[in-house]
Amino acid sequence: MRSNHVWLLAAMLALTAPVHAQQNFPSKPIRIIVPSTPGSTQDILARLVGPKLSDTFKQPVVVENRPGAAGILGIMQVVKATPDGYTLMAMGPGYAVLAATRDNLPYDAIKDLRGVAQIGYNTAALLVYPGLGVKSVKELIAYAQARPGKILFGASAAGSSTHINAERFRLAAGIQAKHVGFKGQPEFLIEIAAGRVQFGVSGIGAAMSLIRNGQLLPLAITSQKRAAALSDVPTAAEVLPGWGNDGSHALFAPATTPRAIVQQLNREVNRALDAPDLRERLSGIDFNIHTATPEEFDKALQSDIVLFTRIAKEAGLRAK
Repeated sequence: MRSNHVWLLAAMLALTAPVHAQQNFPSKPIRIIVPSTPGSTQDILARLVGPKLSDTFKQPVVVENRPGAAGILGIMQVVKATPDGYTLMAMGPGYAVLAATRDNLPYDAIKDLRGVAQIGYNTAALLVYPGLGVKSVKELIAYAQARPGKILFGASAAGSSTHINAERFRLAAGIQAKHVGFKGQPEFLIEIAAGRVQFGVSGIGAAMSLIRNGQLLPLAITSQKRAAALSDVPTAAEVLPGWGNDGSHALFAPATTPRAIVQQLNREVNRALDAPDLRERLSGIDFNIHTATPEEFDKALQSDIVLFTRIAKEAGLRAK
């Protein structure tokens, strides 16, 4: 009889241990993996949200950049991580773009990771080298058409979100241009500013300092309304119907992370995004905050993958 009581007590402790662990979450530092170089939009977002979470949780939130292979190296670190909420990933539309453009990914974009919290939508800009001599989208198209296949556009690695956004512009404009891939946004923006690459599409946040210094010239932005920081720059819809920007930035976690922890993280990220100082910072780079439940974001992600798959086929971007 005594042995039965001991067995029952042990079983009850085993069942309640995970619950107790979740109730005490977090009890150690949290890592946010950014699968790109410092200065990218997802890096900026992680470094803005991270301190807010640290203040709330009373635990360090460390941002680690793990660029490489269009983000796959960083993604795999999160896929292989223990699903306990202590390893997260900050990434933008590139996550859906990779799923849409590559057949042999070492992970399943839907089954291996899940959304923790949606952060929002980036405002991207079509940027050119000021010395190119073009002042509008129409002039850039004319410049490219006079030099078919001879001008270069910069983007992150093939299949990245900056690559597909630039390809979307190229298709809508009906021009021929060659893609030059770099590790991340900061690298290809420097090459455009130096005149070694003629144009590219990048988030305003990553490009703003170079724009303000006159080293990059924005010709159009991808949001539906003009950006406060670039009020004289037209939207894509104004100058080139058929070109735009899709996909959102979010935090991800391993798919089997306990639901209670995912919901807790979702609540705290949403609370952080509601802070006036953070909203002001994001407004300064025309980032559009948009929150959602984990379930809502997962549905939106699947829709983005379907959309980007169609675009990738039209642009011939499907990689093996």
